[in-house]
Amino acid sequence: MIGNKPSRKKVAFPVKEELQQYLERYGRITKLPLQYDDMVQYIASVPLTNSAGKDTFWETVIYNEYEKKMIYEGLCLIYALLKTDGDIQMIEHLAVSRVDFCIFGNTHPFRVRIINKLNDNYDHFYIKKTDASRIYGLELEELLSPNSLSYLVDKNTLVEEHIAGIPGDDFIKNHIDTDPFNQIRIAKEFIKFNERCFVQLLGDMRAYNFIVSVTPDIEGSQYRIKAIDFDQQSYEGRKHFYLPQYFKENNGILNIGFKYLTRDSVVQYQLEERSLIARRAKVSRERLAKLLQCMSSDDISPTSKVDQLKQELADHHQNCAFLDCKSMGEIVTLNIKLVLQKEFMQSDFVMDV
Repeated sequence: MIGNKPSRKKVAFPVKEELQQYLERYGRITKLPLQYDDMVQYIASVPLTNSAGKDTFWETVIYNEYEKKMIYEGLCLIYALLKTDGDIQMIEHLAVSRVDFCIFGNTHPFRVRIINKLNDNYDHFYIKKTDASRIYGLELEELLSPNSLSYLVDKNTLVEEHIAGIPGDDFIKNHIDTDPFNQIRIAKEFIKFNERCFVQLLGDMRAYNFIVSVTPDIEGSQYRIKAIDFDQQSYEGRKHFYLPQYFKENNGILNIGFKYLTRDSVVQYQLEERSLIARRAKVSRERLAKLLQCMSSDDISPTSKVDQLKQELADHHQNCAFLDCKSMGEIVTLNIKLVLQKEFMQSDFVMDV
């Protein structure tokens, strides 16, 4: 099994002027009533455990009464901005149930649990430190994947909606033991997810960095794998880091693929997904071009990692044009161009032992 950890903790990259203008043009910049720095003013925290009493690696934070009132009111308004474009009529029915903080992860997120007082229904959203590479990941996911994302940016604060689904590690542990028909669908979706990550160069898609959405269908269920962590967008230099098939945490899904799928069916699913990516790229051509232009002129990875990845992709695609790339953005641009030209070389879907 290929080593599956980042070489070192990733740093956060600032949003530069060109990306700022892109975000303003496409409605991602919003004046927020709170900043990330306001959220860290808590006076105490207690570990948050799950229903089985196990540590979740989140801590519920406690604010003094004055700051709590101000922060909770601001959080309700942020939720309205995120969900209804600022329709304040809904705020009177909202209340913050809990605010949790995660000490792990590059963006040190706060997770807000918010309740609708009319029906006790709840939802979550996240407040994080802004990271340019994460924003590029969110935008590429919006434009090239079947998944739509809602997020807002204001200075050093990033607000993201909750992506609902079963955490990948929980799904593999508790939900993968189903009938062969559904298992084939699970394996098929993982192949498509693997292909999307490789085209977009979204890395570190271990089981706990994606969720599985399950939709009951006429016969069996439909499955959709969605990335929830975009910190490792085009950062690492190793090609295999952008292929979820190489992470041992995902072996539970891989094994059912080896059991039920033929090589021809795997290639078919890869081709299907690349065709869909190409179609989405054409539909969003102007916006995608502007995003890739921003990304190509931005510094979101050390030069050594850029050099390593362009060499490995040049070898993989047998295309020396990668060697002329000077940034991760240029590498992603060329990767997508190969998909559009139907010259993209898929990976061999085999276990590395």
